[in-house]
Amino acid sequence: MLRESALRVTSPRLAVLSAVHENPHADTESIIDVVRGELGAVSAQAVYDVLKALTGAGLVRRIQPQGSVARYETRVGDNHHHVVCRSCGAIADVDCAVGHAPCLTASADHGFSIDEAEVVYWGRCAECHSAQSS
Repeated sequence: MLRESALRVTSPRLAVLSAVHENPHADTESIIDVVRGELGAVSAQAVYDVLKALTGAGLVRRIQPQGSVARYETRVGDNHHHVVCRSCGAIADVDCAVGHAPCLTASADHGFSIDEAEVVYWGRCAECHSAQSS
């Protein structure tokens, strides 16, 4: 994957890519912890730089729901959306409509060629909803 994206294969890049894959929607600090657990001493800046390179190459997607820090996932290229819990901040993937993706048809495109829509659904996860109902 890295070579196909014209990126050198390095231990930090492999570790970050693996950490994001194994921990979808993880924030940078969590990714740093996982990478350090695998490689030992790795600077936070190195992880930030790798995340930027992987995002730029399209291998990782950066999302940032309102009120949240940036989070990363390896599910790219499929125009899926997210549901976010207002209470605990849990995030889950939500597939876009199958067939024609109505979210890509804007009421006015203002001359833009639209290729992606970012929809975020907000609510409470089952665990938080149960706790609130109790």
